[in-house]
Amino acid sequence: MKALGDRILLVLRQVRGADRSDAVFEATALIVGAAFLVLGFAIGLPVFWGRELAISGSGSIGVFAAVGGAVTAVIAFVVGRLAVRPAEPDADGLRDGFSVPGDRLRWYDLVAIAFAHAAIAYLGWIGIAELLERSFTDAPVFAFPGAVLVAVAFALTGYVSFLSAVALTPTVLSLVLAVFLVVGAFASMLASSDPHWWRDNLSALGMSTNSASLAFNITLIIAGVMVTTISRYATAGLPASDPIDRRGRFVVRGGLILLGVFLACVGIFPVDEFFLVHNTVATGMTVVFAVVVVGLPWFLRSIPRVFVVFGWVYVLVIVLLAVFFVIGYYNLTAVELIAAVLIFSWIIVFLRTASSTGSPRTPAPAPEAASAH
Repeated sequence: MKALGDRILLVLRQVRGADRSDAVFEATALIVGAAFLVLGFAIGLPVFWGRELAISGSGSIGVFAAVGGAVTAVIAFVVGRLAVRPAEPDADGLRDGFSVPGDRLRWYDLVAIAFAHAAIAYLGWIGIAELLERSFTDAPVFAFPGAVLVAVAFALTGYVSFLSAVALTPTVLSLVLAVFLVVGAFASMLASSDPHWWRDNLSALGMSTNSASLAFNITLIIAGVMVTTISRYATAGLPASDPIDRRGRFVVRGGLILLGVFLACVGIFPVDEFFLVHNTVATGMTVVFAVVVVGLPWFLRSIPRVFVVFGWVYVLVIVLLAVFFVIGYYNLTAVELIAAVLIFSWIIVFLRTASSTGSPRTPAPAPEAASAH
Protein backbone atom coordinates (compact mmCIF):
# COMPACT_ATOMS: atom_id res chain seq x y z
CA MET A 1 0.00 0.00 0.00
CA LYS A 2 2.83 2.38 0.88
CA ALA A 3 4.60 1.58 -2.40
CA LEU A 4 1.38 2.32 -4.33
CA GLY A 5 0.99 5.65 -2.49
CA ASP A 6 4.61 6.60 -3.25
CA ARG A 7 4.09 5.73 -6.93
CA ILE A 8 0.94 7.90 -7.13
CA LEU A 9 2.75 10.76 -5.41
CA LEU A 10 5.64 10.46 -7.88
CA VAL A 11 3.27 10.61 -10.86
CA LEU A 12 1.51 13.68 -9.45
CA ARG A 13 4.82 15.48 -8.94
CA GLN A 14 5.88 14.66 -12.49
CA VAL A 15 2.59 16.04 -13.84
CA ARG A 16 2.94 19.13 -11.71
CA GLY A 17 6.62 19.63 -12.32
CA ALA A 18 8.52 22.34 -10.54
CA ASP A 19 5.85 24.89 -11.33
CA ARG A 20 3.13 25.18 -8.67
CA SER A 21 1.21 28.06 -10.23
CA ASP A 22 -2.55 28.30 -10.37
CA ALA A 23 -2.51 27.53 -14.11
CA VAL A 24 -0.74 24.21 -13.51
CA PHE A 25 -3.18 23.19 -10.79
CA GLU A 26 -6.11 24.24 -12.99
CA ALA A 27 -4.80 22.02 -15.79
CA THR A 28 -4.28 19.16 -13.35
CA ALA A 29 -7.83 19.61 -12.07
CA LEU A 30 -9.12 19.29 -15.63
CA ILE A 31 -7.15 16.05 -16.02
CA VAL A 32 -8.62 14.74 -12.75
CA GLY A 33 -12.12 15.71 -13.88
CA ALA A 34 -11.61 14.03 -17.25
CA ALA A 35 -10.42 10.85 -15.52
CA PHE A 36 -13.55 10.73 -13.39
CA LEU A 37 -15.67 11.47 -16.48
CA VAL A 38 -14.32 8.35 -18.18
CA LEU A 39 -14.55 6.30 -14.99
CA GLY A 40 -18.14 7.36 -14.33
CA PHE A 41 -19.23 6.46 -17.84
CA ALA A 42 -17.37 3.13 -17.75
CA ILE A 43 -19.08 2.20 -14.47
CA GLY A 44 -22.51 3.65 -15.22
CA LEU A 45 -23.14 2.18 -18.67
CA PRO A 46 -22.85 -1.52 -17.69
CA VAL A 47 -24.85 -0.94 -14.49
CA PHE A 48 -27.65 0.93 -16.28
CA TRP A 49 -27.71 -1.20 -19.45
CA GLY A 50 -31.16 -2.53 -20.33
CA ARG A 51 -32.89 -0.56 -17.57
CA GLU A 52 -35.09 2.50 -17.29
CA LEU A 53 -34.15 4.45 -14.19
CA ALA A 54 -36.01 6.98 -12.12
CA ILE A 55 -34.40 10.36 -11.55
CA SER A 56 -34.61 10.16 -7.75
CA GLY A 57 -35.57 7.64 -5.10
CA SER A 58 -34.27 4.19 -4.26
CA GLY A 59 -32.09 2.70 -7.02
CA SER A 60 -32.34 5.88 -9.07
CA ILE A 61 -29.73 7.69 -11.10
CA GLY A 62 -29.74 10.43 -8.45
CA VAL A 63 -28.74 8.01 -5.69
CA PHE A 64 -26.05 6.49 -7.94
CA ALA A 65 -24.62 9.93 -8.69
CA ALA A 66 -24.79 10.94 -5.02
CA VAL A 67 -23.02 7.87 -3.65
CA GLY A 68 -20.45 7.87 -6.45
CA GLY A 69 -20.01 11.63 -6.08
CA ALA A 70 -19.23 11.25 -2.38
CA VAL A 71 -16.56 8.64 -3.15
CA THR A 72 -15.24 10.81 -5.97
CA ALA A 73 -15.00 13.83 -3.65
CA VAL A 74 -12.88 11.92 -1.15
CA ILE A 75 -10.56 10.49 -3.82
CA ALA A 76 -10.13 13.84 -5.58
CA PHE A 77 -9.50 15.58 -2.26
CA VAL A 78 -6.79 13.09 -1.33
CA VAL A 79 -5.20 13.40 -4.78
CA GLY A 80 -5.26 17.18 -4.44
CA ARG A 81 -3.51 17.09 -1.08
CA LEU A 82 -0.88 14.73 -2.50
CA ALA A 83 -0.37 17.06 -5.46
CA VAL A 84 0.59 20.02 -3.25
CA ARG A 85 2.58 18.08 -0.69
CA PRO A 86 6.31 18.78 -1.20
CA ALA A 87 8.86 16.01 -0.99
CA GLU A 88 10.57 17.97 1.79
CA PRO A 89 9.36 20.86 4.00
CA ASP A 90 9.77 24.22 2.30
CA ALA A 91 12.39 26.65 3.49
CA ASP A 92 9.75 28.72 5.31
CA GLY A 93 8.39 25.66 7.13
CA LEU A 94 5.27 25.14 5.03
CA ARG A 95 4.03 21.60 4.63
CA ASP A 96 1.13 19.99 2.82
CA GLY A 97 0.79 23.11 0.68
CA PHE A 98 -1.10 24.77 3.55
CA SER A 99 -0.34 28.48 3.77
CA VAL A 100 0.39 28.69 7.49
CA PRO A 101 4.03 28.78 8.64
CA GLY A 102 5.12 26.50 11.43
CA ASP A 103 2.15 24.14 11.35
CA ARG A 104 0.59 21.47 9.20
CA LEU A 105 -2.68 19.67 8.72
CA ARG A 106 -3.06 16.62 10.92
CA TRP A 107 -4.67 13.35 9.86
CA TYR A 108 -7.91 14.02 11.76
CA ASP A 109 -8.12 17.47 10.16
CA LEU A 110 -7.89 15.92 6.71
CA VAL A 111 -10.41 13.19 7.58
CA ALA A 112 -12.95 15.77 8.76
CA ILE A 113 -12.42 18.02 5.72
CA ALA A 114 -12.62 15.08 3.30
CA PHE A 115 -15.83 13.91 4.98
CA ALA A 116 -17.29 17.40 4.64
CA HIS A 117 -16.55 17.37 0.90
CA ALA A 118 -18.14 13.93 0.57
CA ALA A 119 -21.24 15.01 2.48
CA ILE A 120 -21.65 18.16 0.40
CA ALA A 121 -21.34 16.11 -2.82
CA TYR A 122 -23.78 13.44 -1.63
CA LEU A 123 -26.46 15.80 -0.36
CA GLY A 124 -25.97 18.20 -3.25
CA TRP A 125 -26.59 15.58 -5.94
CA ILE A 126 -29.52 14.14 -3.96
CA GLY A 127 -31.06 17.62 -3.86
CA ILE A 128 -30.49 18.23 -7.57
CA ALA A 129 -32.07 14.85 -8.37
CA GLU A 130 -35.12 15.68 -6.25
CA LEU A 131 -35.50 19.02 -8.04
CA LEU A 132 -35.22 17.37 -11.47
CA GLU A 133 -37.73 14.69 -10.47
CA ARG A 134 -40.30 17.35 -9.66
CA SER A 135 -39.54 19.16 -12.92
CA PHE A 136 -39.78 15.99 -15.06
CA THR A 137 -42.47 14.01 -13.28
CA ASP A 138 -42.37 10.24 -14.04
CA ALA A 139 -39.79 10.75 -16.80
CA PRO A 140 -37.54 7.67 -17.27
CA VAL A 141 -33.80 7.85 -17.87
CA PHE A 142 -32.28 5.38 -20.34
CA ALA A 143 -28.91 3.68 -19.99
CA PHE A 144 -26.71 5.77 -22.30
CA PRO A 145 -27.87 9.28 -21.25
CA GLY A 146 -27.93 8.08 -17.64
CA ALA A 147 -24.29 7.01 -17.86
CA VAL A 148 -23.40 10.37 -19.43
CA LEU A 149 -25.16 12.29 -16.66
CA VAL A 150 -23.43 10.25 -13.95
CA ALA A 151 -20.07 10.74 -15.68
CA VAL A 152 -20.61 14.52 -15.73
CA ALA A 153 -21.57 14.48 -12.03
CA PHE A 154 -18.40 12.58 -11.18
CA ALA A 155 -16.28 14.93 -13.31
CA LEU A 156 -17.67 18.09 -11.74
CA THR A 157 -17.30 16.67 -8.24
CA GLY A 158 -13.72 15.58 -8.87
CA TYR A 159 -12.80 18.90 -10.46
CA VAL A 160 -14.20 21.03 -7.63
CA SER A 161 -12.88 18.79 -4.83
CA PHE A 162 -9.38 18.74 -6.34
CA LEU A 163 -9.26 22.53 -6.65
CA SER A 164 -10.58 22.90 -3.10
CA ALA A 165 -7.82 20.58 -1.85
CA VAL A 166 -4.94 22.35 -3.62
CA ALA A 167 -6.19 25.82 -2.62
CA LEU A 168 -6.84 24.90 1.01
CA THR A 169 -6.49 27.94 3.28
CA PRO A 170 -8.30 28.97 6.49
CA THR A 171 -10.65 31.09 4.39
CA VAL A 172 -11.45 28.22 2.02
CA LEU A 173 -11.96 25.97 5.03
CA SER A 174 -14.41 28.44 6.52
CA LEU A 175 -16.44 28.45 3.29
CA VAL A 176 -16.43 24.63 3.20
CA LEU A 177 -17.57 24.68 6.84
CA ALA A 178 -20.41 27.09 6.06
CA VAL A 179 -21.64 25.05 3.09
CA PHE A 180 -21.32 21.81 5.07
CA LEU A 181 -23.33 23.17 7.99
CA VAL A 182 -26.07 24.54 5.75
CA VAL A 183 -26.34 21.35 3.70
CA GLY A 184 -26.20 19.10 6.77
CA ALA A 185 -28.78 21.13 8.67
CA PHE A 186 -31.26 21.23 5.79
CA ALA A 187 -30.78 17.52 5.11
CA SER A 188 -31.53 16.78 8.77
CA MET A 189 -34.64 18.96 8.68
CA LEU A 190 -35.94 17.27 5.52
CA ALA A 191 -35.22 13.77 6.88
CA SER A 192 -36.77 14.42 10.31
CA SER A 193 -39.45 11.93 11.36
CA ASP A 194 -41.11 14.70 13.39
CA PRO A 195 -42.46 17.43 11.07
CA HIS A 196 -43.01 19.70 14.09
CA TRP A 197 -39.51 19.36 15.55
CA TRP A 198 -39.15 23.15 15.40
CA ARG A 199 -41.73 23.55 18.19
CA ASP A 200 -39.17 22.24 20.69
CA ASN A 201 -35.66 23.38 19.78
CA LEU A 202 -32.90 22.85 17.24
CA SER A 203 -31.45 20.01 19.30
CA ALA A 204 -34.64 18.00 18.71
CA LEU A 205 -33.11 17.04 15.35
CA GLY A 206 -30.42 15.14 17.23
CA MET A 207 -32.72 13.13 19.51
CA SER A 208 -32.38 9.34 19.26
CA THR A 209 -36.09 9.08 18.45
CA ASN A 210 -35.61 11.20 15.33
CA SER A 211 -34.67 9.53 12.04
CA ALA A 212 -32.42 12.51 11.25
CA SER A 213 -30.41 12.23 14.48
CA LEU A 214 -27.37 10.49 12.94
CA ALA A 215 -27.00 13.03 10.12
CA PHE A 216 -27.50 15.98 12.49
CA ASN A 217 -25.11 14.78 15.18
CA ILE A 218 -22.38 13.76 12.72
CA THR A 219 -22.70 17.18 11.07
CA LEU A 220 -22.06 18.88 14.41
CA ILE A 221 -19.14 16.61 15.31
CA ILE A 222 -17.37 17.07 11.98
CA ALA A 223 -18.09 20.82 12.04
CA GLY A 224 -16.58 21.01 15.54
CA VAL A 225 -13.37 19.36 14.34
CA MET A 226 -13.24 21.78 11.41
CA VAL A 227 -13.71 24.79 13.70
CA THR A 228 -10.77 23.69 15.86
CA THR A 229 -8.69 23.26 12.70
CA ILE A 230 -9.64 26.67 11.37
CA SER A 231 -8.97 28.26 14.77
CA ARG A 232 -5.39 27.03 14.90
CA TYR A 233 -4.48 28.23 11.44
CA ALA A 234 -6.52 31.44 11.40
CA THR A 235 -4.64 32.81 14.40
CA ALA A 236 -1.18 31.59 13.36
CA GLY A 237 -0.43 34.72 11.33
CA LEU A 238 -1.61 37.24 13.93
CA PRO A 239 1.02 39.66 15.31
CA ALA A 240 2.93 38.25 18.28
CA SER A 241 5.87 40.61 18.60
CA ASP A 242 5.62 41.05 22.38
CA PRO A 243 4.27 39.03 25.34
CA ILE A 244 0.95 40.92 25.42
CA ASP A 245 0.23 40.11 21.76
CA ARG A 246 1.30 36.48 22.22
CA ARG A 247 -0.94 36.10 25.26
CA GLY A 248 -3.87 37.71 23.46
CA ARG A 249 -3.42 35.44 20.45
CA PHE A 250 -3.28 32.42 22.74
CA VAL A 251 -6.54 33.45 24.45
CA VAL A 252 -8.37 34.00 21.13
CA ARG A 253 -7.08 30.74 19.67
CA GLY A 254 -8.01 28.86 22.84
CA GLY A 255 -11.48 30.40 22.85
CA LEU A 256 -12.16 29.45 19.22
CA ILE A 257 -10.83 25.91 19.77
CA LEU A 258 -13.06 25.60 22.83
CA LEU A 259 -15.96 26.77 20.66
CA GLY A 260 -15.25 23.91 18.25
CA VAL A 261 -14.94 21.37 21.07
CA PHE A 262 -18.29 22.48 22.52
CA LEU A 263 -19.90 22.26 19.07
CA ALA A 264 -18.66 18.68 18.66
CA CYS A 265 -19.90 17.82 22.16
CA VAL A 266 -23.39 19.07 21.25
CA GLY A 267 -23.46 16.29 18.65
CA ILE A 268 -21.77 13.70 20.87
CA PHE A 269 -24.25 14.18 23.71
CA PRO A 270 -27.85 14.25 22.37
CA VAL A 271 -30.27 16.28 24.45
CA ASP A 272 -32.65 13.39 25.18
CA GLU A 273 -29.88 11.17 26.58
CA PHE A 274 -27.50 13.70 28.14
CA PHE A 275 -29.75 16.64 28.99
CA LEU A 276 -27.45 18.38 31.50
CA VAL A 277 -24.21 17.88 29.53
CA HIS A 278 -25.86 18.87 26.24
CA ASN A 279 -27.30 22.11 27.61
CA THR A 280 -24.04 22.92 29.42
CA VAL A 281 -21.88 22.69 26.29
CA ALA A 282 -24.51 24.48 24.17
CA THR A 283 -24.63 27.36 26.65
CA GLY A 284 -20.84 27.28 26.92
CA MET A 285 -20.58 27.95 23.18
CA THR A 286 -22.49 31.19 23.53
CA VAL A 287 -20.54 32.26 26.62
CA VAL A 288 -17.15 31.58 25.00
CA PHE A 289 -18.21 33.43 21.85
CA ALA A 290 -19.31 36.45 23.88
CA VAL A 291 -16.06 36.51 25.90
CA VAL A 292 -13.89 36.35 22.77
CA VAL A 293 -15.87 38.99 20.91
CA VAL A 294 -16.20 41.45 23.78
CA GLY A 295 -12.55 41.13 24.80
CA LEU A 296 -11.18 41.19 21.25
CA PRO A 297 -9.78 44.77 21.35
CA TRP A 298 -7.76 43.84 24.46
CA PHE A 299 -6.71 40.41 23.22
CA LEU A 300 -5.74 41.56 19.70
CA ARG A 301 -4.70 45.19 19.78
CA SER A 302 -4.11 45.34 16.03
CA ILE A 303 -7.62 44.19 15.10
CA PRO A 304 -9.62 46.86 13.19
CA ARG A 305 -12.07 48.71 15.39
CA VAL A 306 -14.77 48.36 12.74
CA PHE A 307 -14.62 44.59 13.16
CA VAL A 308 -14.75 44.96 16.95
CA VAL A 309 -17.96 47.01 16.71
CA PHE A 310 -19.30 44.46 14.23
CA GLY A 311 -18.78 41.69 16.82
CA TRP A 312 -20.31 43.68 19.65
CA VAL A 313 -23.44 44.23 17.57
CA TYR A 314 -23.68 40.46 17.06
CA VAL A 315 -23.46 39.84 20.80
CA LEU A 316 -26.14 42.46 21.48
CA VAL A 317 -28.43 40.84 18.90
CA ILE A 318 -27.98 37.43 20.58
CA VAL A 319 -28.79 38.98 23.97
CA LEU A 320 -31.87 40.62 22.46
CA LEU A 321 -32.95 37.24 21.04
CA ALA A 322 -32.58 35.68 24.48
CA VAL A 323 -34.84 38.41 25.91
CA PHE A 324 -37.42 37.73 23.19
CA PHE A 325 -37.34 34.04 24.15
CA VAL A 326 -37.82 34.80 27.84
CA ILE A 327 -40.85 36.97 27.20
CA GLY A 328 -42.29 34.37 24.79
CA TYR A 329 -41.98 36.41 21.60
CA TYR A 330 -39.61 33.88 19.93
CA ASN A 331 -39.41 30.16 20.47
CA LEU A 332 -36.07 28.50 21.27
CA THR A 333 -35.57 27.15 17.75
CA ALA A 334 -35.66 30.62 16.21
CA VAL A 335 -33.19 31.92 18.80
CA GLU A 336 -30.79 29.00 18.22
CA LEU A 337 -30.95 29.25 14.43
CA ILE A 338 -30.30 33.00 14.32
CA ALA A 339 -27.56 32.75 16.97
CA ALA A 340 -25.85 29.95 15.00
CA VAL A 341 -25.94 32.01 11.79
CA LEU A 342 -24.46 35.01 13.62
CA ILE A 343 -21.69 33.02 15.31
CA PHE A 344 -20.51 31.23 12.21
CA SER A 345 -20.76 34.29 9.97
CA TRP A 346 -18.60 36.12 12.56
CA ILE A 347 -16.03 33.30 12.43
CA ILE A 348 -15.85 33.52 8.63
CA VAL A 349 -15.38 37.30 8.66
CA PHE A 350 -12.83 36.97 11.48
CA LEU A 351 -10.73 34.63 9.34
CA ARG A 352 -10.51 37.18 6.55
CA THR A 353 -9.82 40.00 8.99
CA ALA A 354 -7.15 38.02 10.84
CA SER A 355 -5.40 37.05 7.60
CA SER A 356 -5.30 40.66 6.42
CA THR A 357 -4.15 41.87 9.85
CA GLY A 358 -1.42 39.27 10.06
CA SER A 359 -0.14 39.62 6.49
CA PRO A 360 3.43 40.84 6.51
CA ARG A 361 4.19 44.30 5.19
CA THR A 362 6.82 44.76 2.53
CA PRO A 363 9.94 46.03 4.31
CA ALA A 364 11.43 49.30 3.21
CA PRO A 365 14.79 49.02 1.38
CA ALA A 366 17.85 49.39 3.52
CA PRO A 367 19.76 52.70 3.24
CA GLU A 368 22.78 50.91 1.77
CA ALA A 369 20.63 49.29 -0.93
CA ALA A 370 18.95 52.60 -1.72
CA SER A 371 22.23 54.46 -2.03
CA ALA A 372 23.64 51.74 -4.27
CA HIS A 373 20.95 52.55 -6.81
